[in-house]
Amino acid sequence: MSREYPIIAVTGSSGAGTTTVRRTFERMFAREDVHAAFVDGDAFHRYTREELARTFREAPDKGELSHFAVEANLLEELETLFQEYGDSGSGTYRQYIHAEDKQMIEAGYQIGTFTEWQPLPYGTDLLFYEGLHGGLVTPEHDIARHVDLLVGVAPTMNLEWIQKIDRDTKLRGYSQEAVIDTILGRMDDYVRYIQPQFSRTHINFQRVPTVDTSNPFEVQDIPSDAESFAVIRFREPSTVDFPYLLAMIPDAFMSRPHTLVVPGARVSLAMELILGPLVRHLLAQRRSR
Repeated sequence: MSREYPIIAVTGSSGAGTTTVRRTFERMFAREDVHAAFVDGDAFHRYTREELARTFREAPDKGELSHFAVEANLLEELETLFQEYGDSGSGTYRQYIHAEDKQMIEAGYQIGTFTEWQPLPYGTDLLFYEGLHGGLVTPEHDIARHVDLLVGVAPTMNLEWIQKIDRDTKLRGYSQEAVIDTILGRMDDYVRYIQPQFSRTHINFQRVPTVDTSNPFEVQDIPSDAESFAVIRFREPSTVDFPYLLAMIPDAFMSRPHTLVVPGARVSLAMELILGPLVRHLLAQRRSR
């Protein structure tokens, strides 16, 4: 952790909803005039999309290699980036090209490839990471120790799958069968590398639907905000002003001493009220040096 160059990480699997949390932070940064260095966890994949597919074709007996697995990612480079940023506010990163990255595609980049490595922007207030491994700890790597604010996004499992199928078929051009195969093929890596991170987060946001999602592989709409709740768990509840949050968020309630439940339609408000003061606290520590 670094008081002068703080790091915020949002961790969760593909389709979990980490982008929604990122947009909340982006609004806060713009309002508070915070200059953030944004880093996409996908940029630290070891392989391009084609290279990953080729490894499976060439050795199908080994099973499909998922992006969740440590061997499929440049974790040394990611940890080095976090270390360097915490020490000096500098570091090296690159971008991974998604189907949604229209400007990069128009510039000539291929979907599933990377840009060249480049220095982080100079003079930023903090580093913001969104990806798979912001809270990862293995015998070789301890990425979580560098993070000042670690936020987890983990919908109930069936809802997470529904969201991934919907996004990957509509935005990324995959067939439903291909997405389901990916979900099933990476399940062991999910349990081994992704789930343990949610025990290290400072805050977890878990979306829980109030409609039937018992068969997530059936074609269906994603439950709307009005058809869900958000379960928000705090690692250190003694630092949270729960009476204030309950007063400010209509229909919110506490299910446990460290857990706040809010209606789905109030999630953005809850994120602003919870995360805003934490960002300001990190920056106040930085600017007091």
